[in-house]
Amino acid sequence: MAARALWPLAAAFAFAAVAPASAEIALVLPASAERTAVRVEPMASYALAIGAMRAGEARQIALEGRLSHSAWRLRDTRDSSLQILQGLRAQILAAGYTVEFECETDGCGGFDFRYALKLLPEPEMHVDLGDFRYLAAVRGEGAGAEHLALVVSRSTGSGFVHLTQIVPADSGGDPAAVQAAPAAEPGAGPIEVAPLGTSPVPETPTAEVAALAARLETAGGAVLDDLAFETGAATLSPGGYTSLAALAAYLAANPARQVTLVGHTDAVGALAGNIALSRKRAEAVRARLLEAHGVNPAQVGAEGAGWLAPRASNLTEAGRALNRRVEVVLTST
Repeated sequence: MAARALWPLAAAFAFAAVAPASAEIALVLPASAERTAVRVEPMASYALAIGAMRAGEARQIALEGRLSHSAWRLRDTRDSSLQILQGLRAQILAAGYTVEFECETDGCGGFDFRYALKLLPEPEMHVDLGDFRYLAAVRGEGAGAEHLALVVSRSTGSGFVHLTQIVPADSGGDPAAVQAAPAAEPGAGPIEVAPLGTSPVPETPTAEVAALAARLETAGGAVLDDLAFETGAATLSPGGYTSLAALAAYLAANPARQVTLVGHTDAVGALAGNIALSRKRAEAVRARLLEAHGVNPAQVGAEGAGWLAPRASNLTEAGRALNRRVEVVLTST
C-alpha cells in the first residue's frame, strides 16, 4: 500500500496515543489541508441528524451545549469521498466515539438531506450534491455525552471536510482544535495548521443590483460574467461572486419574480455532451445561490443550451471563452 493511503489511519493512532482526554477531537489531516473557516458558539441548540431523509423529514435529536463548526479544503487530492471519510472515521473511532448513523448521497436523502444540514456556507464548505457522505457519532452517555457530525465531499482536484461538534458547555477544551500530519510521512509527529482567511460573500453595492434589475427587466436576461468553473468540470470554483450576490438581492426584493439559469458552452464536442455539461454548470450556480445566499428554491431554475446560442465566433479562443458562460433569464411574467 502506498504511503499516501496510510496517512489517515497511522496518524490517527499516533495522535490518539499522545492526546490528552478532553471534550474535543483533533482530526489529523494531510499537510495540504487548509482550514477555511471555524465558528464556535459557547452555548447553542442544535438538531443532529441520525437518520436519512424520508418523506421530507429526517430523524434528529435535539442537543444543547458548546457548538463548533470547522471546514477544510484538501487540495490536489485524488482520494474519493469514501477514502477521505474512511481515514477520518478511523480517528473518530480511535477517540472513543460510536457511530450512530452513516449514509452516502441518495441513501441520505439526496438534495433534501443536504440542505437540512446546518453547514458553513460556500465557498468555505463545498458539497457536491451527487457525491457527499455523512457520519454522526457519540462519545459518552446521558447529559455528558459528546456528539459530532462529519460531512465529506469533493470537487475536481479537491476534497472538502466539515466537522460539527456539540459538547456539554462545562467539558473544557477547544472543539475547533485541529492537527495535521504530512501525507507522505504518517509516522511524523502532528503539526498545527493555522486557520486561513475566509472568503465571505461580497457586499453588493446598490448600483450592482440596479444594473442587474435593469438588464433582466428590459433585455430579459444577463450574463453572469464573473463566474469561474474548474477546468473541464461543472464545479463552480470557491469564491465570492458579485453577480450572485446581486442576483440574490434582486430576488429577495422581488419575491414574485422567477429566473432560470442557463448554461452555455463553446462548440468543441458533441451537442448532447455540451448540453449536459452546461446544465450541470447552471445547477451548480443554482446550488450556490441557495446555499450561500439563502435564495428561495422556487424562484430559480436551471437549464443547459450547450453551444446552440453563441454570443461570439467559435473560430477563435477568445470567442470560445466568451461562449462558455451562465446567463440568468427572467421567466416570470
